[in-house]
Amino acid sequence: MKKSTLALAVAAALVGFGSTAYADTTLYGSARVSIDYNDPNSNDVVESNPEANWDVFNNSSRLGVRGEEDLGGGLAAIYQYEFGVDVTEGGNFNSNRPKWVGLKGSSWGAVTLGTQWTPYYNVIGIGDIFNSSKVFNSTSSFAAATTTSPVLNTYLGNTFGLRMDNSLIYTSPNWSGFGVQAMLVMNGTCTPTDPQTTDELCGYTGNKLPANLSDGVDMYNISASYKNGPFFAGATYMALDGPGFSARLPSGQTLSSVPAWDGDQWGLAFGYNSGPFAVSFAYENGDLNTVYSGTSQNYYLTGQYTFGNNVIRASYGFLTPDDDRIWLTDNVADSYSQGDLNNYAIGYQYNFSKRTRAWVEYLGASNDGDFYGDVGVVSIGTRVDF
Repeated sequence: MKKSTLALAVAAALVGFGSTAYADTTLYGSARVSIDYNDPNSNDVVESNPEANWDVFNNSSRLGVRGEEDLGGGLAAIYQYEFGVDVTEGGNFNSNRPKWVGLKGSSWGAVTLGTQWTPYYNVIGIGDIFNSSKVFNSTSSFAAATTTSPVLNTYLGNTFGLRMDNSLIYTSPNWSGFGVQAMLVMNGTCTPTDPQTTDELCGYTGNKLPANLSDGVDMYNISASYKNGPFFAGATYMALDGPGFSARLPSGQTLSSVPAWDGDQWGLAFGYNSGPFAVSFAYENGDLNTVYSGTSQNYYLTGQYTFGNNVIRASYGFLTPDDDRIWLTDNVADSYSQGDLNNYAIGYQYNFSKRTRAWVEYLGASNDGDFYGDVGVVSIGTRVDF
């Protein structure tokens, strides 16, 4: 079966366009699997003594269809349906990977609705260069070192800055290298029992935002970027329009929810890619993450060198919270250090072709606080795109 015929068949099955007419449709996918050696270390708060282990790991493999239909007059209908495919342990056709539909105009840009990459990631994600999906990541501070499959905390936008469902995005045309994006997330509502406690935020059902966070726009995200030749620069800002959950303890300390449901976060990113060399730097600042309680900063630097079929990569990240110590209970003695985090990764990639590669990558983290144990991971994998 020819690829175009197969693409139309899959599009009809997955998207349901019917049998009378088709948009210009492309079937695509990416299989990404590695053998990982994980060496997590317990933190001071949760002393679970996790054991080192080997694991065949799926690195965000996916299958999708995308396309557009020319409607005339410079107007086009556009769409994408992408599904996560776990080629190691099942769970196919799930996850909040991009699934959206919209209209595009040659003079005014595009408006799309569905589950989509955030403008935040489209700026800060310039540093997402490694093959292992454990590198450009972040996780809950209480699980970072105790999990048997640890990740690096290198991206403060991982909680709300990846892909958001129930979203509307406007993307501007390319104005001589300059462009803007704006996202609104509207996740409906539900009736909580007690709207003054975080436990009563309801309606998750697989979404990243509670349905009762607000009655209108739950989250908004804007970005502006400029690309000219090898140079890239971008800025982005996102905020949640939810209630604030915090309490002043008799000891004088403040207990805040993680993440801050009424918080915000912003970032800057710069890149240079010329010939065999590529470098990027990103800075994030805010409290829309689960790495720390309160506002924190992230500095992330990457570098890449390509020669022939070979690619060498390296990165370094530094995370630091504004509040070094936090109190989890109303006990003056019951305080913990959030500490600073150092994340680093190096990798080698060999390109067999434009679509097939193999890699070896090492990622590690060290800290000086109570919530994180040191992390070490070796990832040996392969990726095939089609």
